[in-house]
Amino acid sequence: MHKTISITAVASISSLGNNQDEVWDNYLKDKSFTSEKLFQEKSVWVAAISEEIKADIEKLRKSDNKYKSLDDTVLYAIYASREVVKQADWKASDNFGINIGSSRGATSLFEEYYKGFLENKKAETLSSPTTTLGNIASWVAHDLQTKGPEISHSITCSTALHAMLNGIAWINSGMCNKFLVGGSEAPLTPFTIAQMKALKIYSKQNDDYPCKALDFSKKQNTMVLGEGAAMVCIEEGEKDNALATVKGIGYATEILEHNISISSDAQCFQRSMKMALGDLHPKDVDVIVMHAPGTIKGDLSEYKAIKAIFKNDLPALTSNKWKIGHTFGASGTLSLELAILMLQYQKFIDVPYLETQKQPKAINNVLVNAVGFGGNAVSILLSKK
Repeated sequence: MHKTISITAVASISSLGNNQDEVWDNYLKDKSFTSEKLFQEKSVWVAAISEEIKADIEKLRKSDNKYKSLDDTVLYAIYASREVVKQADWKASDNFGINIGSSRGATSLFEEYYKGFLENKKAETLSSPTTTLGNIASWVAHDLQTKGPEISHSITCSTALHAMLNGIAWINSGMCNKFLVGGSEAPLTPFTIAQMKALKIYSKQNDDYPCKALDFSKKQNTMVLGEGAAMVCIEEGEKDNALATVKGIGYATEILEHNISISSDAQCFQRSMKMALGDLHPKDVDVIVMHAPGTIKGDLSEYKAIKAIFKNDLPALTSNKWKIGHTFGASGTLSLELAILMLQYQKFIDVPYLETQKQPKAINNVLVNAVGFGGNAVSILLSKK
């Protein structure tokens, strides 16, 4: 870290809702915001946005003729970006930068267009531009009318935290003093669900908590897919309206032994967390928001990495995936949102089906983790302003 980075706004849509008061209220409930839906005539656990929010998304789609052919991934990003910029009181003339990513991109549109191609032996006119990953940041920039740099990328499930890393790098370079960063994902489609089932990681639970993230004694994988978007405004310097400051950043990639797995003690997480901590003593971290996708190996390897770094001074551990599922490329900023809310309200959000762990007396430093296929880990250390 070269410059002080302030987080001046955060906004999201997920199965928890679409405004901060609603989201926090739902975090306080010992309830999973997942439900069963039919995909290919089979019932599957998912964490979907509400019908009310979907109606808002449809209003957005119809508000501009150019938006009618956009994928939900792009519309979710526009929706959340409008709100976060409003909160931060940014103007288009600020020419702030934008970096928004997605793991899967336009999954729904791609499946629809490809099905049509197989049936008709030709592609639709807009099938290429509307399924290109670069749609996200460019359409958000168009909607917000900013002329700053715009970047879209996919670094699987750590995409959103990589977007923050990139925004911080731009600010540190002196080429921009404000950046809108985040991730968006709309993966609740038949082919995406089928892919996760093929990996044998999808939940088959039949109780109140289909995703058992952080349950290190579980005997089967319990990942559940969720949809949503989360955006964060970051600015150079110590701002009076800051919700939190970025105290440290870390990143690492490890050589994989398998296409989808990381090492049993998550060497990439060990390196990213150590880098993010910098000179801060591990005992001064109060909470870690884990990536913890709800899989046996994924949860346990991250836990082993945490134990390797923090030894006997383990912070309080939590995750939001038992509530909102795994939102792939959006998950990192949704975890950041949880961290920011805990810092603001000074309340730890525990996981109800776990044995009671130590409760932090105060929440001053929160570490947020994310990792994706390819062993690319990111850790962001947030502190009270």
